[in-house]
Amino acid sequence: MAAYILVALISYLIGSISFSVIFTKKIAGFDVREKGSKNAGSTNVLRTAGKGVAALTLVCDILKGVVAVLIAKGIGELDNIEHIEYLIQVAAIAVVIGHTFPVFFKFKGGKGVATSLGIILLINWQIGLICLVFGVLLIVLSRMVSLGSVSAAILLPVLTLFITDNYVLAEGDYRIWGILLGIFVCWNHRTNIKRLLKGEENKLW
Repeated sequence: MAAYILVALISYLIGSISFSVIFTKKIAGFDVREKGSKNAGSTNVLRTAGKGVAALTLVCDILKGVVAVLIAKGIGELDNIEHIEYLIQVAAIAVVIGHTFPVFFKFKGGKGVATSLGIILLINWQIGLICLVFGVLLIVLSRMVSLGSVSAAILLPVLTLFITDNYVLAEGDYRIWGILLGIFVCWNHRTNIKRLLKGEENKLW
């Protein structure tokens, strides 16, 4: 139990490092949460601070998920945890929660898409690749990032039902994790979903 608590805490703190806020303050001279949609995510950084800062933010947010999951695997191996996949899933959820509610930035963070992508690609490259291609295709066709993000989040738990191999770090049952992560990402996009249903969602270009 101690290992699970430690992994959850470390992962949450890693997720709480809001690179969008750090980079926009240091590079662009403003807090991204005070501009555009006021969301601390890569899309709002792109709209308000430009491609370079957005790309840097995106890469670092993806790496947050990767680092948290790798740390969880390492702790599990050191502590001889029998089912490391459960420890990995705890880290995967905790780091996205930290990204959304960062303790270092007044609990005002992003929606967790980039961080989730890093996690999914590392846990199962096939599921991650399908979600990525599906999401990007919808973004290109609709010009709406939220549509691609929400659709990929809905697709994730479906894929965990049918794809039971290609798990990179540890084999196991990831269905509950897929459902929880998909629901959480969709919940983070609840205002976007309302605008999508009304046909009022902002387009990327």
